[in-house]
Amino acid sequence: MAWLSLKVWLVGLSFLGCLYPLVDFSFNGETRGQKPNFVIILADDMGWGDLGANWAGTKDTANLDRMAAEGTRFVDFHAAASTCSPSRAALLTGRLGLRNGVTHNFAVMSVGGLPLNETTLAEVLRGAGYITGMIGKWHLGHHGSHHPNFRGFDYYFGVPYSHDMGCTDTPGYNHPPCPACPRGDRPSRNLERDCYSDLALPLYENLNIVEQPVNLSALAQKYAEKATQFIQQASTSGRPFLLYVGLAHMHVPLAGTPPSAGPRGRRPYSAGLREMDHLVGRIKDTVDLVGKNNTFLWFTGDNGPWAQKCELAGSVGPFTGSWQARRGGSPAKQTTWEGGHRVPALAYWPGRVPVNVTSAALLSVLDIFPTVLALAGAPLPQGRRFDGLDVSQVLFGWAQTGHRVLFHPNSGAAGEDGALQTVRLEQYKAFYVTGGARACDGSVGPERHHERPLIFDLEADLAEAAPLDRGGAEYRAVLPRVAAALAGVLADIARDRVSRADYSQDPSVRPCCDPRRPACRCRAA
Repeated sequence: MAWLSLKVWLVGLSFLGCLYPLVDFSFNGETRGQKPNFVIILADDMGWGDLGANWAGTKDTANLDRMAAEGTRFVDFHAAASTCSPSRAALLTGRLGLRNGVTHNFAVMSVGGLPLNETTLAEVLRGAGYITGMIGKWHLGHHGSHHPNFRGFDYYFGVPYSHDMGCTDTPGYNHPPCPACPRGDRPSRNLERDCYSDLALPLYENLNIVEQPVNLSALAQKYAEKATQFIQQASTSGRPFLLYVGLAHMHVPLAGTPPSAGPRGRRPYSAGLREMDHLVGRIKDTVDLVGKNNTFLWFTGDNGPWAQKCELAGSVGPFTGSWQARRGGSPAKQTTWEGGHRVPALAYWPGRVPVNVTSAALLSVLDIFPTVLALAGAPLPQGRRFDGLDVSQVLFGWAQTGHRVLFHPNSGAAGEDGALQTVRLEQYKAFYVTGGARACDGSVGPERHHERPLIFDLEADLAEAAPLDRGGAEYRAVLPRVAAALAGVLADIARDRVSRADYSQDPSVRPCCDPRRPACRCRAA
């Protein structure tokens, strides 16, 4: 393992050179011809209706609302899948799961991750001279070469997967609640099926576990400090930078908030939204301080709210998936209903992105990859096809339309994982399979296959309540266009260079600070 130790040392050394340069290059972000910096912030399980600028009932996102007023808000923006790993893989590759191989979530014991022959956004930008950093949730493989430091990121600080995939001493709010990590020889109590009792949640800095279990109550503060430090120090290096922040918010468990904090009666989800908003505000303030006119900040989400968590889940706004809700289950996270994949999205770049604009262009997380590369002047990787578009013309207000067609992959509620059986064509949306994820009441909507798809007109029916009449002229006109679009993308994928992720598991790959101690505790914990 000597080679690994050397590689760890080299990663740390190379980044220290970036963060603490011996010479001040006096980099001026306003200098004409400089490559732009990029800050991409990805919220977790945040509902479209959780953003105050989207939904009048939300009062907890003052900083994000200010960003919307100072930039552009996208109201028809979609995750590339409605669950964690596939959505993140699509962001970093610009490719759907049927192409990049990531069709469902990776586990604590996963041997693999995002396939190594897939090229990440960070890898391309680092090759173009960028300093690259990632803060927060990764969830694309933590074992061996799947770790962020080996996928293009010079610096990494965060949790390698969802923060409910390990026990902590400060469990926070979850539904049902999970116990704290065991201490000494005492076993965990009240073990729930979805709780982890024998492995504490790890926190990494580069390749080293620096805390296990993580103190969830302090995690947001640590993320804010590391993100602002990265921006400040990278800005003095004379090189452009990419910072990708995978927030823990609003995924459960929500960090515990002392009863005395904040307005009386604030529920945990509202308190979590405010904490997230404050974190984003600190990052934006740092961008404004050191690189305002040459830094593009993109905020969005990985999927919709996790409805089975009841009062600890967010708001879908008007996208209630009424057709499915009447038949049982949740039409949010893990589904292809609008509540599952329509997410908040904001773009902020003073002097470039129009101010206080609301765009109805049909856009996707898939577009981040090709758009950022175009703005950086970096070429797309050769020998593969992409599902995202360069939407810089839309970002700058020079065009009003994005995609004509989007494809929403199955994400756990119904159908084979990753399969494309839901098609968005302009204002129409066709379902070849329907089903509801687990709802707050425990119900799961039955999986139903539709040889003649359900087609909704979202322009007239945001709630997806009543599909078009299959015998009507509008349905007959739309159906062949939907079928042709779906056949076209499947044929394109068949011709593409596709990857396949390794989803095998092995207990030996679990992140463990000290296997001799209960739950792998670090001695300092």
